[in-house]
Amino acid sequence: MATAGNPAIAGAEATRTEKDPLGALAVPANALYGAQTMRAAQNFPISGMRPLPMFVTAVVWIKKAAALTHRSTGRLDPRLADAIVAAADEILSGAHREHFVVDVFQAGAGTSHNMNVNEVLANLANERLGSARGSYAPIHPNDHVNMAQSTNDVIPTAIRLGALSLARDLAAAFGDLRDALLAKGAELDDVLKSGRTHLQDAMPIRLGQEFHAYGGTIDRNMRRVEMSADFLRDLGIGGSAVGTGVNVEPEYPALMLEHLRAITGLTLREGSDRIQLMQSMGDAAGFSAALRTLALDLSKIASDLRLMASGPRTGLDEIRLPAVQPGSSIMPGKVNPSIPEMVNQVCFQVIGNDTCVAIASEHGQLELNVMMPVIAHNIFLSEIILTNAARSLADRTVAGIEANREQCAYWVERSAALATALAPQIGYARAAELSKQSVKENVLIRDLVKREHVLPEAEADEVLDLRKMTEIGVPGA
Repeated sequence: MATAGNPAIAGAEATRTEKDPLGALAVPANALYGAQTMRAAQNFPISGMRPLPMFVTAVVWIKKAAALTHRSTGRLDPRLADAIVAAADEILSGAHREHFVVDVFQAGAGTSHNMNVNEVLANLANERLGSARGSYAPIHPNDHVNMAQSTNDVIPTAIRLGALSLARDLAAAFGDLRDALLAKGAELDDVLKSGRTHLQDAMPIRLGQEFHAYGGTIDRNMRRVEMSADFLRDLGIGGSAVGTGVNVEPEYPALMLEHLRAITGLTLREGSDRIQLMQSMGDAAGFSAALRTLALDLSKIASDLRLMASGPRTGLDEIRLPAVQPGSSIMPGKVNPSIPEMVNQVCFQVIGNDTCVAIASEHGQLELNVMMPVIAHNIFLSEIILTNAARSLADRTVAGIEANREQCAYWVERSAALATALAPQIGYARAAELSKQSVKENVLIRDLVKREHVLPEAEADEVLDLRKMTEIGVPGA
């Protein structure tokens, strides 16, 4: 069985024959990958989804750093190392990405993905040195590209590098969203509206206060993500097969760290316990959990915007969102909160991604967590879609939000909760009676207080000053 775009599909395409430890196998003649990748493509025609670009990039970063490291120690001939580095740079520039073909759902640990990268780099490097694809001479995928490495330390390191790299765009996008919300809060600070708790009338609040709080929520989440990301800076590269560093030169980890810092521009640290960093996916799970919390809060904000914009005739209609597309194929003139609806869906996906990461992180045994491919995919996907959703929400919704001041004023005056401000003057029980009477008779609290002579008129106006209710203090004190 094969899926669309899968290189395992049979056809008349020209092939070459390669050998791996399982024997001979036909590989498309023009493929930069080789037999081990081909077997993975045949074994895992699961989703039709190929690796996310960052998963490729992060592993190529490691291969480039390893070639540079072994060049400097003399373990790898400079001519071969330079060819591997040049091949890596081609891929990092965006070339040859169509040759990374292993399905997202693959054998444990990510061996197939690691070998896909090893084979592509080996073939590119050999072509630079005048050899044919599939010859694997003078550069071999395992002996040279994968020198001193194991899938077991490459993939955990790639998860850390990829997550940290994508986190830079995530931070920028959510910084812009935070700033947009805070700016909207300042712009709308004079707009009084009814607060609501349990979706029922509550005390007044300013529209600007709500948006300022949304900005604060995003800011707190950004700090939480940043704190969890710091754990990802500790690298276990050099751990080799089980974290002990077999077949690894003692100077290798420090040199790898030096090169990876230069290649990625990331702040990185040498892990103090490479066995622990191989055994546990806790750092990745913690980072994913922070993304989940960010998604929970972001989705709540998007839902609030949809609720406040509901209407325009039969809902709250307190704010107007920018119209970005027609809202209905049958109802003319209908405009929907399309961007917040998209944001909700993105957040639901991130929550699901984190559930997958959590289960996969728990499911490691002894020296290795073999569920790393799905962990990498879900963390990277969460970062990508959250980043894009935040940008869209900031630019295409928040920046253009307008207050319906008349409707906000209409609702706040009709809130039965305004009786709360009277409680310090007349007591809770009497205030509760007035609140119920206001609802029963459909009369404003303000008018009821004056009609029933509850307080002298000047004092009533002081106590029922809506603006003062939105600040700390006792109304009328």
